[in-house]
Amino acid sequence: MNRTEKKREYSDVRVAKAESLIKGATGDWEIVIGMEVHAQVTSESKLFSGSATRFGAAPNSQVSLVDAAMPGMLPVINAECVRQAVRTGLGLRAVINRRSVFDRKNYFYPDLPQGYQISQYKYPIVGEGEIVLDMLDGERIVVGIERLHLEQDAGKSVHDQHPTMSFVDLNRSGVALMEIVSRPDLRSAEEARVYLSKLRTILRYLGTSDADMEKGNLRADVNVSVRRPGGPLGTRCEIKNVNSIRFAGQAIEYEARRQIAILEDGGSIDQETRLFDARTGETRSMRSKEEAHDYRYFPDPDLLPLVLDESMIAELQTGLPELPDDKRTRFIKDFGLSGYDASILVADQDSADFFEEVAQERDAKLAANWVINELFGRLNKDGLSISESPVSAAALGTIIDLISEAVISGKIAKDLFEIVWTEGGEPRALVEARGLKQVTDTGAIEAAVAAVVEANPEKAAQALAKPTLAGWFVGQVMKATGGKANPQVVNALVKARLGLE
Repeated sequence: MNRTEKKREYSDVRVAKAESLIKGATGDWEIVIGMEVHAQVTSESKLFSGSATRFGAAPNSQVSLVDAAMPGMLPVINAECVRQAVRTGLGLRAVINRRSVFDRKNYFYPDLPQGYQISQYKYPIVGEGEIVLDMLDGERIVVGIERLHLEQDAGKSVHDQHPTMSFVDLNRSGVALMEIVSRPDLRSAEEARVYLSKLRTILRYLGTSDADMEKGNLRADVNVSVRRPGGPLGTRCEIKNVNSIRFAGQAIEYEARRQIAILEDGGSIDQETRLFDARTGETRSMRSKEEAHDYRYFPDPDLLPLVLDESMIAELQTGLPELPDDKRTRFIKDFGLSGYDASILVADQDSADFFEEVAQERDAKLAANWVINELFGRLNKDGLSISESPVSAAALGTIIDLISEAVISGKIAKDLFEIVWTEGGEPRALVEARGLKQVTDTGAIEAAVAAVVEANPEKAAQALAKPTLAGWFVGQVMKATGGKANPQVVNALVKARLGLE
């Protein structure tokens, strides 16, 4: 299919839901948000040189003559970076442009040796695409992707190593970046957070960027403006280089309220670039916002137009992994999961793989419940990733089997999970060794029920008028049996003893 001519239609008049509007002194205001996300391409070498891209290397130890912009040095395109950009475009359901052009974007930074950045402007490698957001309330929002282009990163200025001087580290100079530009389709800080999370997930599934914000491998420039609901777009301010999803949300909320306060005071918004200070939770002015003509773009004379072969695109399309939206759809269809549970499970590829191993030939809904509530809850509490879980997928699957086989109750299962988490061991062997099997002997349970009922005659009499009191008796019997009695048997025997059946 020739995707070059494909044109997507998006609405600029999407209005936020009432709960997303901000109450001002003079009425409601709507936030309009667009994102420019820079993702470092997963590649062993830089975009136009053979220098390494290893994180954490000694300053200026990964710099070639090309990266340092020495006279006579010519850039040579890294074919793997091109493939990674195309794979990302395909993953974003975007137009892949068969012909793209590299431009020189002229500006001065002390850590930009050439005095210009090699980027793409009018003719990017990837055109229009989309990302679908699954919100907690069940709403699905389509966010338009305007473009994805390749460009080289600048170096890094270091200001805290000397009292009177700044240092420059050029290790990042020339590293390949994908700039992914969204349309202004986001209407709240929460939507922006979900967008960044979803984009990061897609990049990681594709393997085109590790999208690690702590390492600076995923950075967001957030464009924020406000308007009356459904009105014309306001003047935007760009919040530069936000390096965490949480900070992005905080920056948007502060910036929107700052702009509203100015407008309601009768002022106007200056188009500018701002920085977010995580310590104060505020944005501050950095510089007036440049326009495209300020950069004096022109085609880089050292680089020919990039022309993509149809067979290469077809090969990359065939090699794409199952992406989050497709996996979510399959989890709902094949496993009978809710959209909410499926969205949580596919948000991380390792977590999705873990769940699938647990759910294999088991009750998938029960497996999802254990993975999401028990496992994820404990991982979050201990600050661990799924790959660091002390409880393996096989072990968790065995615990679920023991529940399904009525060998242990749900309460015992939680105790068993805690033992495996803290001490290790094979769940079946632990159940045998520690006498954790639930009591299924009806006679023993009947005796426990009789003892509890006889010890509480007043409550037993009240239960006839208030049947919900049976739950209290069930709890007391479970407590008396150390949680080992079969809950279903206890429930039935309690009701029979109280005359509720």
